Amino acid sequence: VQLQASGGGLVQAGGSLTLSCAASGRTPNRLGMAWFRQAPGKEREFVAAVSRSGGSTAYEDSVKGRFSISRDSAKNTVYLLMNGLKPEDTAVYYCAAKFTILSVPATVAATADYGYWGQGTQVTVSS
Repeated sequence: VQLQASGGGLVQAGGSLTLSCAASGRTPNRLGMAWFRQAPGKEREFVAAVSRSGGSTAYEDSVKGRFSISRDSAKNTVYLLMNGLKPEDTAVYYCAAKFTILSVPATVAATADYGYWGQGTQVTVSS
């Protein structure tokens, strides 16, 4: 499984960005997907997850109501729409994937729960 993340950049506080993560390789339609982020000097933390079917999502508390994760199964791509960005959202954002069965819902997760990782994309929010 290969994951290619894109869409990061510099944005002012209150602005919006959409991150994309394209999955390729072995059966990407069997993957549960997630976004994590890592700020300088901090551990990588969970942001959002979407189930294999796309029908279930989960979010870290600080991004609820501002971020939205979705997937386009036809394109094997997951998106993270980020609205109302704050300086504390500044981090490198990583997409992650794991093989899962169709009925498993998305849940808040740890980095150890995901076995495949993209290269990361920088998001910088200026105040």
